[in-house]
Amino acid sequence: MTKPLKPLAAVVFAGLIATVDLATKAAIVERLAYGQQIELLPSLNIVHVINQGAAFGLLATAGGWQRYLFIVVAVLASILIVRMIRKPETGSAERIGLAMILDGAVGNLVDRTARMGVVDWIDVYVGVHHWPAFNIADIGITLGAAIIVLHALFGVRAAAPAADKTR
Repeated sequence: MTKPLKPLAAVVFAGLIATVDLATKAAIVERLAYGQQIELLPSLNIVHVINQGAAFGLLATAGGWQRYLFIVVAVLASILIVRMIRKPETGSAERIGLAMILDGAVGNLVDRTARMGVVDWIDVYVGVHHWPAFNIADIGITLGAAIIVLHALFGVRAAAPAADKTR
């Protein structure tokens, strides 16, 4: 039987990934001019873009108010996620998923408060069709949500204690 992941370990994991996210964003801002792109592999570019909206540019042209909405949502979500991670009944798989979502929320929150938006730098494409640019925080949110959904669908729950049959 494996030892369950402790809440502190999950939060530290989230902090490490958020740090990597912020370091990569800082490197992109330092080394690439806004709008510049570098072909890394066929179908993969490194780019420097700022997303003022939410995922995939949602509300990017809303006039600026959305920045404050996304900051408030990220703070509230982070508080809720930490509370969920700390619950004793939260399993290791759920803690990993929640930690990945937390790292994404924190990484994009820090970026959004420091800039007018979030630095996205990974550009995946096929031919002329580009997926919206994204970053490590976005990967964390997506993988974390997938882990939680898969765990909810297929995860093994601890068996309920057997009823006392000695009555």
